[in-house]
Amino acid sequence: MRILRKYVVFDAPDIDAEASFWAAVLVGTVDNVENYDPGTWRDVLVDGEVVVAVQHAPDHRVPVWPPEGDQEQGQQMHYDLSVARDDVGAAVAEVRDLGAKPLRMAPDPDVRHGFHVFADPAGHPFCICWG
Repeated sequence: MRILRKYVVFDAPDIDAEASFWAAVLVGTVDNVENYDPGTWRDVLVDGEVVVAVQHAPDHRVPVWPPEGDQEQGQQMHYDLSVARDDVGAAVAEVRDLGAKPLRMAPDPDVRHGFHVFADPAGHPFCICWG
């Protein structure tokens, strides 16, 4: 098998808001892909390469976090963004400014290894990790 591209695709009811969020977080750009019906898909490119995409999902249901037992809509996947330990505060401020909602903040941000959990505009969990 020869894989030509690999990336995560987020489902979202508002693909422009979701794609803009991830483009800002990943310091990339949004491409309105012409091969798809208008309003159904966006690619997020970093240095000219697709790193994530967003697919229109009008019936998207926000995942439940933290995942518990057999919840009908528990977390299905999440994205980890690793940053340098001394950049954690700036990363947290940046994703919050872009519209991320905190779900779980590490009780001690000064530990050597840790993570904070956020939800993106469509409710997908992601982590800012360090260490």
